[in-house]
Amino acid sequence: MTGSVREFGEMDGTAVQEIVIRSAAGLEAHIITWGAVIRDLAVPVNGVRQTTVLGLNSLADYRAHSPSFGAVPGRYANRIARGQFTLDGKSFQLPCNEKGKNTLHGGPKGFNKLPWRLVGSTADSVTLALTSPDGDSGFPGTLETTCHYVVKGLTLRMELTATTDAPTVVNLTNHAYFNLDGSNDVRDHELMVAAAFRTAVDEELIPTGEIVQVAGTPFDFRAPRMVRDESGQTYDMNYVLARQPDPDTGLAHATTLRSKKNGLALEIATNQLGVQIYDGAKVHVPVEGLAGARYGAFAGLAMETQNFPDAPNRRHFPSSVLRPGETYRQITEYRFSV
Repeated sequence: MTGSVREFGEMDGTAVQEIVIRSAAGLEAHIITWGAVIRDLAVPVNGVRQTTVLGLNSLADYRAHSPSFGAVPGRYANRIARGQFTLDGKSFQLPCNEKGKNTLHGGPKGFNKLPWRLVGSTADSVTLALTSPDGDSGFPGTLETTCHYVVKGLTLRMELTATTDAPTVVNLTNHAYFNLDGSNDVRDHELMVAAAFRTAVDEELIPTGEIVQVAGTPFDFRAPRMVRDESGQTYDMNYVLARQPDPDTGLAHATTLRSKKNGLALEIATNQLGVQIYDGAKVHVPVEGLAGARYGAFAGLAMETQNFPDAPNRRHFPSSVLRPGETYRQITEYRFSV
């Protein structure tokens, strides 16, 4: 069986499709080929269909207004300082699309803004592919990328892979904004992050290179607590995951988000070393979202499993270099429970 496929729009003569996949337990994911976006992710809660991500209703809305809702950014998710890095003695300049100073999510033509190819689908899975040519947005090497989503039980599994024909840097993630109960402010959710350290940043959210403890600061989520902090602290920060992998899956617990309103919980497990927590403080979407929802500040929480921001410029950060003959593999599972 193939997944349910419908046309969602068109970009520069390329058809954009939406594929709906479902598990026997009732988990339903709507995937669009533009940006490899998770447009909707619905879970049955006490017999009611509960949408858990922020999504939009048309391709035009996504292209004009989406702050990467549910998308796969690339070739390098998160930030690269001044859009510059050096690899094997060669310097590369990327377009600076964040205040004209730094590169964010691969630049203005990153993977989150491009149409991917539909390779195939079944009733419970979909596979997309994207070819990024040598020099694309300033990055070296031709990169062949795949994105595979599969639902089983109440888990959505995402596997991102990439190969290259020349040395390059890669960091892929999914930028879904989660809200487990449809409330206007996700800060009333309870959050746990399995990290005792974070990468300190400057005023432009570029890592300083320092890795600091979260203990005794508003950034400490090692014990579950509300996202809302009494000090008024907002969050757009990479956490260094503690990494205690399951011996069977190789994945480690990263975060748990829970709604006290309906009891729905989301556990994220991954093979990545970091997770960016962004509370959506700057979200302002002037068009209706799913089921007529309006998305303002703090409407959803992004938990982006990833390598560290600006790793190409920090030798002591985990390497983001991919070379010919190697395969980049990012695996993240979104596990729901009531």
